[in-house]
Amino acid sequence: MFYNCMKMKKIIALFLLLVAAVVFASSSCFNRSAPAVAETQASAGDYIKYVEFNVPYIALKKAMNLDISSHDKEIKYNWIELLAYLAAKYGGNFSHYKSNDMDILVEKLQTQSIDELTKNMKHYTYYHKAYTAVLGGLLGSYKINGEEKYGLIGFSPIAKSFPYHDYDDFGAARTYGYKRQHLGHDMIAATGTPVIAVESGVVEALGWNQYGGWRIGIRSFDKMRYYYYAHLRQNRPYAADLAVGQTVTAGDVIGYVGHTGYSTKENVNNINLSHLHFGLQLIFDESQKECNNEIWVDVYQLTKLLRQNQSAVVRNPTTKEYCRKIPIEIQYEQ
Repeated sequence: MFYNCMKMKKIIALFLLLVAAVVFASSSCFNRSAPAVAETQASAGDYIKYVEFNVPYIALKKAMNLDISSHDKEIKYNWIELLAYLAAKYGGNFSHYKSNDMDILVEKLQTQSIDELTKNMKHYTYYHKAYTAVLGGLLGSYKINGEEKYGLIGFSPIAKSFPYHDYDDFGAARTYGYKRQHLGHDMIAATGTPVIAVESGVVEALGWNQYGGWRIGIRSFDKMRYYYYAHLRQNRPYAADLAVGQTVTAGDVIGYVGHTGYSTKENVNNINLSHLHFGLQLIFDESQKECNNEIWVDVYQLTKLLRQNQSAVVRNPTTKEYCRKIPIEIQYEQ
């Protein structure tokens, strides 16, 4: 009898271990390195629910330069297509990135189209959609003083000639209010440093947030990107006359660095270090705008790229407000 009981216990234990293994395997489908779930959603006509953007600066810069230099050539390279191809090749893991891999791709594009090269790549469509959401508004045509150009039309969030330092702090622990991850990028700068609109768009949010203090939310014209600028200056956080519903142009001064936040009471400096919290949320469906599964991506590598395009500003001695020095006319595709 004792033997039979022991045997039954072993059978039950093995069964429970098997169930646990199945549950673990199922949950692992949702880990950060696997695009399979998002790919299935995209191919089924559903919207993408998760994106990890880990493209290094060196790859971003090389792809961007190839796109720009080929703009007036017979064979053109689209930087998003180049990066999506490599992402599909690497399984989304850019720690495997080699500059020569992009050179080989460019060589192939001399005789084949990107559609031909990617027709058997399972996850290319997913990465192309995801990277278009991240990078879609940063390269394009523009005019300065009537001269037409093509290049980087996204700007650094910090104005030209104003120093800052940073590090990759996306995902770091935060405890105010509740234990959570940091879903943005901190750019350490002096209070009063002008904050710049990275991309043109419409102001969707303005005012106090107990976590972000005085903050600004700007939505791109294609509605896929929501830019979040937080911890702005006490008392005068925003550029004069900035308002919800207003259209801003990439490179415009929109506010000033400060250290407000971490308080339910407005206009309080409860952040120890003056800095800009810069965040980028991706929105594939409007239900994702404010929900429990918002898609915020790591923008550290992207800010390194945007540093190549900093907006020069001038200060009005009377109002003490800053504004952009060089007007720009950006041409957006309809």
